[in-house]
Amino acid sequence: MKEIYLFDWGDTLMVDTPGMAGKMCDWEYVEATRFAGEALKEISLRASIYVATAAAESTPEDIEKAFKRVGLNKYIKGYFCKQNTGFTKPAPEFYLAIIKQLSVNPSSVTMVGDNLEKDILPCHGLGFNTVWVTSEANKEVPEGVLTIADLGELASQ
Repeated sequence: MKEIYLFDWGDTLMVDTPGMAGKMCDWEYVEATRFAGEALKEISLRASIYVATAAAESTPEDIEKAFKRVGLNKYIKGYFCKQNTGFTKPAPEFYLAIIKQLSVNPSSVTMVGDNLEKDILPCHGLGFNTVWVTSEANKEVPEGVLTIADLGELASQ
């Protein structure tokens, strides 16, 4: 069975532009984060990739539309949000609903995100592999959390 990677959306794979309101798929301008394309391309060769987002207004179809605009959708198998899980981040139930829908164990899933409290800590506590994308290299994190400066590091692993 292929590995599973869950990626956060805003500021992990796509830039969450300050001051923009509404659904990202409707924004005038959207952009992928640095190295997002390279990372997803490389990881998609060995793993199935999904997006796990706290976006409350967007449907999975809206989320996919935004990813199409930056050409990343071709690497992503599905999108998880409040609408199709019944929960939102950082509730553990959000992540438990995802692994239930995918029929996998937490230990076979890697969560990649930029927010320690919403993306990393809940997943780490459930037994997921976790990768925190951050410039806060000096911040203390639980043992086993991989910390990287950008997605370029993930692509080269």
